[in-house]
Amino acid sequence: MKFGHTLRTSLNPDWTYHYLVYDDLKVILKKEAIGGVWSEESESKFVELLEKELDKVYSFQRGKLEEINHRIELESREVDALCQKENPDEDEFTASEIELGHIIADVHDLAKFTRLNYTGFLKIIKKHDKVTGWPLKPMFGVRLNAKPFYKENYDALIICISSLYDRVRTRGKERGGDSAAGGKQAAFVRNTTKYWVHPDNITELKLIILKHLPVLVFNPNKEFELQDSAITSVYYDNDDFELYMGRLDKTEGAEAIRMRWYGGMDSNTIFVERKTHHESWTGEKSVKARFPIKEKYLNAFLKGEYTTDELFQKTREQGRKSEKEIQELEQLAQEVQYTVLTKRLHPMMRTFYNRTAFQLPGDARVRISLDTELSLIREDNMNKSRSGDNWRRMDIGVDYPFKQLPDSDICRFPYAVLEVKLQTHIGQEPPQWVTELVNSHLVESVPKFSKFIHGCATLLEDKVNVLPFWLPQMDVDIRKPRSKIFGLSRPEATASGSASNSSAYENNNEHDVATDEHIQVVMANESTPLIPKPATESNKQLSPAGLKNLFKKGMFIKKDTTTNRTISRIRPVPTKAPPAKTYFANERTFLHWLKFTLLLGGLAIGLLNFSDKIGRMSAIVFTLLSMSVMIYALFKYHNRVGRVERNELGDFSDKYGPAVMTIFLVVGVCVNMGLRLALDNDN
Repeated sequence: MKFGHTLRTSLNPDWTYHYLVYDDLKVILKKEAIGGVWSEESESKFVELLEKELDKVYSFQRGKLEEINHRIELESREVDALCQKENPDEDEFTASEIELGHIIADVHDLAKFTRLNYTGFLKIIKKHDKVTGWPLKPMFGVRLNAKPFYKENYDALIICISSLYDRVRTRGKERGGDSAAGGKQAAFVRNTTKYWVHPDNITELKLIILKHLPVLVFNPNKEFELQDSAITSVYYDNDDFELYMGRLDKTEGAEAIRMRWYGGMDSNTIFVERKTHHESWTGEKSVKARFPIKEKYLNAFLKGEYTTDELFQKTREQGRKSEKEIQELEQLAQEVQYTVLTKRLHPMMRTFYNRTAFQLPGDARVRISLDTELSLIREDNMNKSRSGDNWRRMDIGVDYPFKQLPDSDICRFPYAVLEVKLQTHIGQEPPQWVTELVNSHLVESVPKFSKFIHGCATLLEDKVNVLPFWLPQMDVDIRKPRSKIFGLSRPEATASGSASNSSAYENNNEHDVATDEHIQVVMANESTPLIPKPATESNKQLSPAGLKNLFKKGMFIKKDTTTNRTISRIRPVPTKAPPAKTYFANERTFLHWLKFTLLLGGLAIGLLNFSDKIGRMSAIVFTLLSMSVMIYALFKYHNRVGRVERNELGDFSDKYGPAVMTIFLVVGVCVNMGLRLALDNDN
């Protein structure tokens, strides 16, 4: 699609005048440059108009940002006053929630405004240089840097809005919950899934999540700085890429060893982490363990010159940890040190990203993290000195996008990485909003994605023999049309007495306070601005301030659930065909079931041929069980293929099959044992 059309269909109608006049600039190029009469006068005219447009866009963006900050400050004071009341009015909380919904929508629209205009400037300059032959890009790049409207980071705003929204949602009450999420750890099933997020969807995704989970802030008393969200890890491996291959093949006991720190390069505490993969058949869970060490001791520790006794001496003296905890950490440190020395591990790959984490404080049942500005950077000394004798290279810090590095040393990952960690009771479904989110057009599922593996596969491709399955997917545009009703919407208020919650879907989190508003859902394409429906005689819009006055006067505004409200000028879009990897995943699942039936069948054949009468009876039981599982697996395979081809959404997991299979297997073993014991008693 041509960018001019994209711009026209994506802009916020209320802000039309403030967008770059992309089509007008393109007309100038067509009229004068294509005719071969581009002159110095033409260039001056074009540059003058471009400068004027840059001033216009920059001024509007700054002004709108100041307005949003001012509204957040006002709302913060109002929420403070509301939470301090002895018996606050429920309607006032609802009004604050709606006002925050408008602010969220404005942040979304402003982020999209910034992205569209920046793209427009880059495209028109590129077209100018190509058509006229007059190089404008270097000069105008300086002008863009002087008015960097496109460099605005909205994380500070999002954190502030998240805090306010959470206070309003809980009606000013303290959050409950604990780290165990209300039960024994053994009673929970933990599941982690990873997704890619296109830059066009990052801000919207953050704003959607914060309506259900607050942004996790480790130090709420400190003013947010960009480097507070920075996470850097240096992964270790040897020249044979032993750890890389182990993690890629998912072999039992495969390890990843990394040195991680939070914030800038001046961080004094480094966490030495070891991730160990365990296959499901072992009955053990993959684990991540770590211990802290002062940066000044790390080189000596990795060389074996600094012992674990010295490392934990101060910890013992302080007495803050039990002897058992210290011994566990000490054992971990000894094992890591031994692995580094015996396998000759050295710095191989650095990962850097800024993380926004969403989680209820003290409640780990739903934890979502979004990593942006992901960069993979070489740390090895294979063809030149990078880290030298140090445990990490020192020529870079957290200064993304690391312009000082050559392209051969860095891979700037084009997407954000979303990680969803769910911890639910056995048999319990995850919250509905999480299911809708991960099945939406905003994310692209990439199971088992690894930052370390991707870095090695892209920057050291000539040195590794096996590449990850997702690498070919990098050449595919992951943006998708909306396949169902989903997204943000701007809260509406009408004179007839209806208002909608600013959330685009239900909040099923049991910690959230249930309100009497119903959910406003929007069906739109990705570029739709968050604007309310045009006012009509029967549907006149009220400002947030006017809405609050109605609440204060005792009028409770409620959405009419019999109407189906949608944004104007919306057309359905075609559904994208399911990616091939969905079919492959289904096939892999089917093959895993077959693998089990083959093992069970082999056991049955062995008993049948080389055992006595009791063994042959058991062989019949295991044979029947093997054939039943095989038929069931074939049925589930074809059932899932049909659902995928019909683009059905929902849960594709098998809740009952594994349980039933296990029960029958236990019964078969018990029958065999019972017959054997009965025979022994008779003898």
